[in-house]
Amino acid sequence: MIVVSRFRVSEAEVGAFRDDLQRAREALARQPGYLSGRIGRNVDDPGLWLLTTEWAGPGAYRRALSSYDVKLTAVPILSRAVDEPSAYEPVEPGVALNDPHSRGS
Repeated sequence: MIVVSRFRVSEAEVGAFRDDLQRAREALARQPGYLSGRIGRNVDDPGLWLLTTEWAGPGAYRRALSSYDVKLTAVPILSRAVDEPSAYEPVEPGVALNDPHSRGS
């Protein structure tokens, strides 16, 4: 599973935000099922930041969010993410995709 979280950050917040996002990524990286993660900043709009993480599956990600360390370190910064769907399934040739119906509601 791929999780994409985008953030709007003012120029005045960049230094602290970058440090907080790095600590959040590190806290997530210590959780079982974490595969990889990256932080990025948009080339054309430097106020738009990104955290992408890859997980063994949705359960691993959900359990990671329940971790005490993640609740203290990552959840506060993740709560600042742009309000949009963030969980994606990898799409590989020949692999069946998940049920296309929304999981919302």
